Amino acid sequence: MKILVALSRIFVGVLFIISGLIKLNDPIGFSYKLQEYFSADVLNMEFLIPFALMISVMVVVFEVVLGVFLLIGYKPKFTVYSLLAMIVFFTFLTFYSAYFDKVKDCGCFGDALKLTPWESFTKDVVLLFFILILLAGIKHIKPLFGGLFTTTLALLSFIGSLWFGYHVLEHLPSKDFRAYKIGANIKEAMQVPEDAAKPVQEFYWTFKENGTLKTITTNGAYPTVNGDFVSVDSKVIKEGYKPAIYDFSIESAEEDLTAHFLNQDHLIVVVSYNLEKMSRDGALKLKQLQDKARNNGYKIIGLTSSGDAIKQRIKEAYKIDFDFYVCDEKALKTIVRANPGVLELDQGTIKQKVHYNDIEKLQF
Repeated sequence: MKILVALSRIFVGVLFIISGLIKLNDPIGFSYKLQEYFSADVLNMEFLIPFALMISVMVVVFEVVLGVFLLIGYKPKFTVYSLLAMIVFFTFLTFYSAYFDKVKDCGCFGDALKLTPWESFTKDVVLLFFILILLAGIKHIKPLFGGLFTTTLALLSFIGSLWFGYHVLEHLPSKDFRAYKIGANIKEAMQVPEDAAKPVQEFYWTFKENGTLKTITTNGAYPTVNGDFVSVDSKVIKEGYKPAIYDFSIESAEEDLTAHFLNQDHLIVVVSYNLEKMSRDGALKLKQLQDKARNNGYKIIGLTSSGDAIKQRIKEAYKIDFDFYVCDEKALKTIVRANPGVLELDQGTIKQKVHYNDIEKLQF
């Protein structure tokens, strides 16, 4: 039992630290996932959506700290019971998502490792098993060091986690796991190979025949049947090939300008998924950015999901005159974890990407 507890202690502690640090590297991304869970279609707890970022930071800091506590043997009872409560909650959440097919990716490892809902649930069940071993053998969890040193390590893990979370919120994730990382080419990431696998779907056709409802399943073809058509539903049985970037666009009211701008050199793109929620501190820097970019031979545009009225209001309020084009809000949130954020594109390749707090660091 002593050996089993020691192995479980290492496995659970290391996994919680790795999982927590990956999410702490991008707490805004995890908060978007929590908003998805809180939505009306999933848990119907929309009153928590405004607090998603705060909850995100608290959960991931606690996750990292508990992993450290377990490894160093700090307050074993508190640590093990806290781990148990957390894993029971997440096991319920991942089962709910998988069984009812609500959330496609739990966000357990952020964008670093995508897990299907059932894979996430399986991972949580395995963790639950090892945490129950720790609970049964809690008397074998001893501190690795003396009392003062162990307490100091525990305190430092908490302070360090909070600092790291604050740092990435004020700048950008230290490690970017998304398709829009520096060096990535958007055009290439949007391409679909000619031999790419197509999605496999089933279609469920309902007809009324002789007063009785009858459902026929096909792969898409309209069935031959004597009866009156009532409805049709479909379900994806197997996902087809999905490019790394599939929802990016640059559109005006009249046309799609995606290819046009992705073929330009020296393009500065200001990204604001919602202009009404844009940071005032960041917005105040846009006039200076605009002038500096143009003086150095760069073209500057904006991308947003906001409407024309708010675009015009923002341009007048902050004395900027570059055009804002339309892109999907979810895509913009994925591109950069700041509102606003700024990118430099050359022929579709991301050369620079900064938080609004770091606009002065852009190199022209």
